[in-house]
Amino acid sequence: MGNILSLTTFLPLLGAVILALFLRGDDEAAQRNAKWVALVTTIVTFICSLFILTNFNPADTGFQMVETRDWLLGLQYKMGVDGISILFVMLTTFLMPLVIASCWDVKTRVKEYMIAFLILETLMLGVFLALDLVLFYLFFEAGLIPMFLIIGIWGGKNRIYASFKFFLYTFLGSVLMLVAMVAMFSAAGTTDIPTLMNFTFKTENFSILGVQIIGGMQTLLWLAFFASFAVKMPMWPVHTWLPDAHVQAPTAGSVVLAAILLKMGGYGFLRFSLPMFPVGSEVMGPLVLTLSAIAIVYTSLVALVQEDMKKLIAYSSVAHMGYVTMGIFAVNQQGIDGAIFQMISHGFISGALFLCVGVIYDRMHTREIDAYGGLVNRMPAYALIFMFFTMANVGLPGTSGFVGEFLVLMGIFQVNTWIAVFATSGVILSAAYALWLYRRVVFGDLIKESLKTITDMGTRERVIFAPLVAMTLLLGAYPALVLDIIGPSVNALVGNYETALATFEAATQFASN
Repeated sequence: MGNILSLTTFLPLLGAVILALFLRGDDEAAQRNAKWVALVTTIVTFICSLFILTNFNPADTGFQMVETRDWLLGLQYKMGVDGISILFVMLTTFLMPLVIASCWDVKTRVKEYMIAFLILETLMLGVFLALDLVLFYLFFEAGLIPMFLIIGIWGGKNRIYASFKFFLYTFLGSVLMLVAMVAMFSAAGTTDIPTLMNFTFKTENFSILGVQIIGGMQTLLWLAFFASFAVKMPMWPVHTWLPDAHVQAPTAGSVVLAAILLKMGGYGFLRFSLPMFPVGSEVMGPLVLTLSAIAIVYTSLVALVQEDMKKLIAYSSVAHMGYVTMGIFAVNQQGIDGAIFQMISHGFISGALFLCVGVIYDRMHTREIDAYGGLVNRMPAYALIFMFFTMANVGLPGTSGFVGEFLVLMGIFQVNTWIAVFATSGVILSAAYALWLYRRVVFGDLIKESLKTITDMGTRERVIFAPLVAMTLLLGAYPALVLDIIGPSVNALVGNYETALATFEAATQFASN
């Protein structure tokens, strides 16, 4: 099992190569074979990831199962997993078979569609497992390409606009990160992520054009990485690409975008911003908390006036990511535990909500809320599933949505009471827009003629939702399943952060004396 990380990462790519080289034709049989190859590949990848999980030791706060090889131009190919990344790997491999299964009705360029998702899975796994700056950047940026194609080829009528907006926003944000990586290599002489986590970048204050940079080089590097991760999350006010991308993306694209791709921003903050630039994080932390609080309230209010179901859920995702950034930059055990838990939980819940929209879109070919009403009369099973995930999205106790938000609010309350009070109002607003959507779509009399022949969910659709329901309930009832895995690594991250700040404060005080 020495190469289990690489095997898990590149298995989907192998499946994509098999599809590209050996599958010919575009008839019904070829389309069916393409779907089955993709589904089997993602299931085998998930089984491989279970070996990673079973061999993982949560008590060890370092990187485990590390694979190192010489790469090109003197760089290293280095992969590893720790308590922060392991669950993002599991989330990705768990969701991808469900994503492929949700594509079963796709008829257009099916082989290429499956290849795009398989390549995307490899690139997403690479982001969470890379332990070299260059390798991380390649995986991080390359992931834009298959998603750009998924939106641009298989999306809605404004897909070209949405795909270019998605690409330009996320790519331009990452240019500054690349510049910062070059500066980090110049300062530390290495691109090895574990080494950089223990390297102290300069913190001496200096001025640029008369502006005092508190925290020195660390603050500048932090800002460069923030530009990339804030867009990826996305944080307010650089969130405007997300609703357009969601509305135009096919259902499976929306699921991957909301459930996994957005989490790369939060993972980046945990892997780079806090451990490598603790002083910069401390200096800029209040800004992040303020932006997060604004995002929670503002995007919740915007969600209340949406007429498109996907757009409403997209704005809901921005609000929930506000809790994530808030928890991360509270920089305490409860806050970071809650942020990671929220990201994992949001992966299941938001993915399920987009699948819920996809179920009725496949039947009616519209996402307008006004086009529906009274679906409970014709689709009782669908009404039950949609209600369950609506409640989970609101944060109903007993579901995973409650645990993450509660821990984040506990963590932020220790740091800033007013921000915590402001953020708590987002819980009330989320209930308002989620229940408003559910009431208009599901309840009421079935008066629209077009809905009187609509059919309930089939067996395939119910099978897709079953694991998502199970995980949402399991994590809500037994959150230790996640917290026991991430706890030691988060504790070590917070401890190292506090030690670095104490050292900086002592050095500053010594210099002033």
